[in-house]
Amino acid sequence: MAMCITLGFASFLPDLDVFAQQITSKPDHAPPGATVVLRGKGLGSFKSARFNRVTFAGVPALIQRWESDLVEVKVPFTATTGPIEMLVGKKRLSAGTFTVVTPHISSLTPRQAERGTILTIIGEHFGETAGGRDPNTMFGVNDVVIGGGVVRPQQWTHDRIEVEIPSNAVSGDVVVRLASSDPLPDGSCCRPAEYVLSNAVSLSLIPTVRVDPLSGPVGTKVVLFGQGFGADRRTNDAVLIAGQPATIAQWKDDVIVVHVPLGAKSGPVTIKSWGRERTVAHFTVHTPKVTNIAPASAPIGTLLRISGEHFGFYSENGATPYNFMDFNTGENRVEIGGVPAVIYRWDDDRIDAWVPFSAKSGKVVVYRNGNKPNPDGSCCLEQGGVATEAGEFALVTPVIESYQPTSAGLDEVVTIKGRGFGSFLKTAEHTHLGINQKVYKRGDVALNETEGDAVVSNVSRTEVLFNGIAAIVESWGDTQIVVRVPHRNLYGVGKKGEFFDNLATGPLVIRRGSWDILPNDTCCTQTQWLSVEAGQFTIEAKGLPDRDYWKYNRPD
Repeated sequence: MAMCITLGFASFLPDLDVFAQQITSKPDHAPPGATVVLRGKGLGSFKSARFNRVTFAGVPALIQRWESDLVEVKVPFTATTGPIEMLVGKKRLSAGTFTVVTPHISSLTPRQAERGTILTIIGEHFGETAGGRDPNTMFGVNDVVIGGGVVRPQQWTHDRIEVEIPSNAVSGDVVVRLASSDPLPDGSCCRPAEYVLSNAVSLSLIPTVRVDPLSGPVGTKVVLFGQGFGADRRTNDAVLIAGQPATIAQWKDDVIVVHVPLGAKSGPVTIKSWGRERTVAHFTVHTPKVTNIAPASAPIGTLLRISGEHFGFYSENGATPYNFMDFNTGENRVEIGGVPAVIYRWDDDRIDAWVPFSAKSGKVVVYRNGNKPNPDGSCCLEQGGVATEAGEFALVTPVIESYQPTSAGLDEVVTIKGRGFGSFLKTAEHTHLGINQKVYKRGDVALNETEGDAVVSNVSRTEVLFNGIAAIVESWGDTQIVVRVPHRNLYGVGKKGEFFDNLATGPLVIRRGSWDILPNDTCCTQTQWLSVEAGQFTIEAKGLPDRDYWKYNRPD
């Protein structure tokens, strides 16, 4: 009976040698650390690392998975080309021949690069994946070394790797590292991870160049911040925008200041320096566009608003990297009927300008300063600008049609009717450019600042005067003004020989003030006034305190 059992057991025991020729391995070539899948039938179950083994040319491999028809193993770090064998107990099975390959880099793109850019590595035998993200795993992680620093890849395939060059990277060799772990002598897991290295290919890292801004109209100040430009500009050094030389205002080792030239087109910004050309950004050239002006008709001293886009910035014609450091406006200006207006605010999408004293009806035109450089980049082969028509403006002269009453007591209301009064403005005359520049330069601007004998701050430019004394304005519209009769010394003012003893009656006057740009294109003349007289007005002796108040002001 025992013999029958033995024979019966032997008759059903799989003959591993029968299936030896049916074991296949895939892939049949790979670098160390790669996973190889062995397929067959009747391989049995995994019992122990000593009972179940796989070798590559005699070198034990780390077994990751073992099933009756599938086994996964890692190509050992010290493996060489040769046969794959499976050992199940005392049985030795052949799984074909395996070729060990090593990673190889054939090209880098680019060979010169800025930190933060994507480096593409082309080659072969990189493996299908970089593996897990944790470098402390028992199997290790495939990675890339740049100048001695380890970099994790963004994309990884068997022939292409993409990595972002980190900000702390240095120039040096680029190497692809493939991690591999071998089993311990008893077949268990694992020896410390070791790395198979590819060939080394050198990479040169160049300083990052920041370009600001990246868009704007003709005349825009473009600043390049970086390193290694050179302390002085050499003969062939240049900055090109879409292949056209830009006007160079300043060239230092760490900063270059240029201006977008006349006729410029959108395209790459290229630096020519040290005999090399380098594209550092893409610049978009905009054309100024006006969408609206308001108001379309008004008297002098009105704040005219021009709305649109791509006006650029006002004071960017200088050589410093910052617009308000030198406050050079160049030929940037607004003209109303051919007369330069006084600029209050100039932004990329909005310009506010005071209608000047000498303004005329006509076209409103926005001018942007521009030029073409000499062949060496210096200024200037051609001076000019870009003119953008904003629309028609009609200058209005205030007209008084009536005023009621013609006499009244202190603080009583007087209504003046007419047309073309404009809007009421009471603004500090810091807004004229001479003082505006002081503000941007962080100087102290005091209230009631004087220039000579004239007060140039905190002055109203829309006033109603009763015999030379300003009234309190209740409301001010284009067709009606409401004011209150002011307080004043009715008994007279002056000195011997020039004494005016009756100030109760005098002219009622509306006036608006504005400035003009000086002949040298700087701002501005002293305030000049447009006055319109309504007629005579008498301040009546009404609304005064009781005379007894001055004698008996303390009843107690």
